[in-house]
Amino acid sequence: MKKLACIGTGNMGGALARAACQSPACGPDEVILSNRTYEKAKRLAEELGCRAAESNLEAFREAEYILLGVKPQMMEGLLRELAPAVKESMEKGERKVLVTMAAGLKISFYREVLGCEEIPVIRLMPNTPAAVGCGMTLVCTSCPDEDTSELEGLLSASGAFDRIPEEQMDAAGTLTGCTPAFAYMFMEALADGGVMAGIPRKKAQEYAARAVMGAAALLLESGKHPGLLKDEVCSPGGSTIVGVYELEKKGFRSAAMEAVLGACEKNKKMGEGKK
Repeated sequence: MKKLACIGTGNMGGALARAACQSPACGPDEVILSNRTYEKAKRLAEELGCRAAESNLEAFREAEYILLGVKPQMMEGLLRELAPAVKESMEKGERKVLVTMAAGLKISFYREVLGCEEIPVIRLMPNTPAAVGCGMTLVCTSCPDEDTSELEGLLSASGAFDRIPEEQMDAAGTLTGCTPAFAYMFMEALADGGVMAGIPRKKAQEYAARAVMGAAALLLESGKHPGLLKDEVCSPGGSTIVGVYELEKKGFRSAAMEAVLGACEKNKKMGEGKK
């Protein structure tokens, strides 16, 4: 019995499969992959040194933790496909834990569709920086602490974890999951500005990315309020405060807040009508 099955090997499922294969608590011998397109799972499995399953049911039956890496709108179909195997495994007393990372779908939704209240479910909300070990994964769980801790160990190479109540998942998941896209837009715009100022594109992109990465590291390491750190860069009469003024004129902060709130509302709508 393998430790982890990844059903769905898209961007996020693939990133967590990669993390599991790199984890000291797991490794490629303990990972099995499946995907709607077998060849896609096979290619990733060959890259990571793990094994690809011929079907989702095969992957489910061969692992303890089953990561459901499909989009929210495809989840019900996958659960109905797995339902007979879930019932069979529960009757046999096998150790199975479902792990989901679909936005908007609550733990109760999985149990209702499967017709099984006993199946342990852990809900994750990872983000794409998990692919390089810098992810922030939110966790809410119906499992004992030892099961959740073991899963976090299996995926430890992906980055940091934080356990939160399920009612916070839509909002917190928006902040962690969507922010990389917002940050890429910001860095692209900064690099564009650098190009306009005469810096070569490749260097402008690196400078912007390293400045943002360093600023984030300093915020986490120092524990200071971001407003204070901003003030420390803004010398009286200097160039930075002029740039801050230009951002404020264009509604930079309110636009960022509206982006988070809008994405959060979309998360909530995806779960409407689903327990």
